[in-house]
Amino acid sequence: MSASTPAAPYDLIVIGFGAAGLSAALSFAEATEGREDPARIAVLERATKEGRGGATRWTGAFLRITQDKQLDTDWAEHVGRVSGGLADLEYCRTVERETHQTLTFVEKHGVEIAFEDFPLPHTFVGGTPSMAPPASPRGGGASIVEHLGAALENDPRVEIRYETEALRLSTSDDGTVDGVLVRTADGRIQRLTGRAVVLACGGFEGNTEMLTRYVGDRACDLPLIAPGIANNRGDALRMALELGADTAGQFDGIHAEPVDTRTGKADSVLYGFSTGIFVNSRMRRFFDEGMDTWDNTFEHVGYEIWKNQDQEAYWIADAKTLAIPGIMNSLLSDVPPEQADTLEELAGKLGIDAEGLEKTVAEFNAAVGPGEFDPTRRDGKSTVGVTPQKSNWATPLDTAPFIGVPVTAAVCFTYGGIRTDLDGRVVTPSGVAIPGLYAAGEATGLFYHAYPPATSVLRSLIFGRLAAHHAAAQQSV
Repeated sequence: MSASTPAAPYDLIVIGFGAAGLSAALSFAEATEGREDPARIAVLERATKEGRGGATRWTGAFLRITQDKQLDTDWAEHVGRVSGGLADLEYCRTVERETHQTLTFVEKHGVEIAFEDFPLPHTFVGGTPSMAPPASPRGGGASIVEHLGAALENDPRVEIRYETEALRLSTSDDGTVDGVLVRTADGRIQRLTGRAVVLACGGFEGNTEMLTRYVGDRACDLPLIAPGIANNRGDALRMALELGADTAGQFDGIHAEPVDTRTGKADSVLYGFSTGIFVNSRMRRFFDEGMDTWDNTFEHVGYEIWKNQDQEAYWIADAKTLAIPGIMNSLLSDVPPEQADTLEELAGKLGIDAEGLEKTVAEFNAAVGPGEFDPTRRDGKSTVGVTPQKSNWATPLDTAPFIGVPVTAAVCFTYGGIRTDLDGRVVTPSGVAIPGLYAAGEATGLFYHAYPPATSVLRSLIFGRLAAHHAAAQQSV
């Protein structure tokens, strides 16, 4: 493969303009500030300037933190439990250790961390009871993209290259990564040379060929939860594997979420489903809606809808759900739920079988056991003699108005990715770091079987910083 004349060497090349890439580029800029010979930094982005930011731009960027901006103390152990011991717990403990300092870093650049009222008090039940309400950047992930992006744009040492695709990493004779081959907007290939490269361009959720290869049949049926992740083409994984990098995370695992099918709005997730029921296209329940709090089950709902329910499901609830203060804020759609005075009328609005819905609801209502309904905690109010059981928040759907939302599963990110050490260095199967190569964010693998949520953006920011700090320290030697 031929390429045009290499550009003047960079000290750091960052591939990706989401949370991980922005954190890496800006942290490196700060770590090298004051050098007699100013550092040169390149940030490569597949998208246009208007479309920059990948998944980060579209996410609410919830943060699993306490009021004093520390990570939920149970998170690392939670990841270990759900992964069956497969996840890297030292990686998780690094996330815990670095959370406060990393949030201070983004706040310094204008990102405001806000603790907002949230409709479900049982959100993020874990080792830290003070976690509710959850936090997020005011303005969501877009705030991270704009504030950190502006800081890079205003730094004369930084060159941002939009509409630039990373094709292949280059190495010196001894195997040190020394640059990357890219395809520019005019279709031509150019070689960029650099002393270190950070892979921060997401997973492979935007690549149906890779999704099919790793995740399985009908992966093409998975819509993207936001347009930005269409550019997450698996470039980081592909390029790292070419150099013998190791992998981590469950490669047939995905983070999928139940989203409203009536809208094209990004991230139209149904969170507050625990007090209602789900039915499939045959009007049968298929999931224990009360098995745990929504934050521990919403991706399982999404995965089940995709894998076993032909990507079609409906959430049904009644006036008791509507009475929960602020509950409708837990539906992130821009379209309100369908509402009707009878189940038959609701079925008509949803375009589903009224008789089948009425039969399933009657069976469910008859199976509701005794106990007091309390949406603020796991109340133990369950069903008896119906499959699947509902383990908590089982209350009859018998009070008008009835509400319903048609949902399908949308993919957010993939579990499998590159393995790194605690400095963000890409390692081989023997654990040896590949010189000059780093990775951060969803390009790196971590999760198995489940994603304990509200940490994806956080770990991206953290390991972007750690990779940058290590690279800067190596270059100062």
